[in-house]
Amino acid sequence: MPTAIIADDERLMRDQLRLRLNQAWPELDIVGEAKNGEEAIELVSQLKPDLTFLDIRMPGKTGMEAARAIGAGSNIVFVTAYDQYAVEAFERGAVDYVLKPPEAERLQVTIDRLKARLAKPKEAVNDSVTAMLSQLAEKMAAPKPTYLQWIQASIGQDLRMIPVEDILFFRSDEKYTCVQTERFEALIRKPVRDLAEELDPALFWQIHRATLVNVNAIEGVTRDIRGRHLVLIKGKSDKLEVSRSFLHLFKQM
Repeated sequence: MPTAIIADDERLMRDQLRLRLNQAWPELDIVGEAKNGEEAIELVSQLKPDLTFLDIRMPGKTGMEAARAIGAGSNIVFVTAYDQYAVEAFERGAVDYVLKPPEAERLQVTIDRLKARLAKPKEAVNDSVTAMLSQLAEKMAAPKPTYLQWIQASIGQDLRMIPVEDILFFRSDEKYTCVQTERFEALIRKPVRDLAEELDPALFWQIHRATLVNVNAIEGVTRDIRGRHLVLIKGKSDKLEVSRSFLHLFKQM
């Protein structure tokens, strides 16, 4: 019979996870509970459970720190409200995760993976866990990139600070770059190639060497009689040409 411990600083979450696990995996013996990372490490040392369900964010020693201390002593399953770096790493399969609150369907996926993991030789599992924890630690420690939040642009003789989310698109010519908003047009001297490196790529797509468009401003894509792909802008008559090298961006739309 496989054994497990649950570590979470919230009693309600421990109770809920225990209940869901009992319902979905009655053969699993939950042999202990911990309120923080230190207690989790002690329980693993004493009880040597096959599985340890660790909340990522706990006071004192966090789940991440506890996992590093536990190492190969137990198979780690992280419990998280949502962490983009953690989830991205866990989806690769070396260490699994459960989102709060635990949903029956997703929990069953985790249980199936864990059953398959427990059926493998322990050495093979430990190697992948150690590698993933090291990779995840690097991701979590890496600073998040900072992107431009405002654009300083000229309107006639005046200078304006324009929030980037208000900008529909940027379009450059040989000398200036046009900054188009819903209400007005302004000019800056910075070329599109520099803006593309300083703006959030999730918000602004480069669709041409001279054009950046706000994803939220895109109404659709059409083709003209010459076969060119053109981006339609919400509330505007402008049509922005898409270069062939950027057409792949629209396959996900």
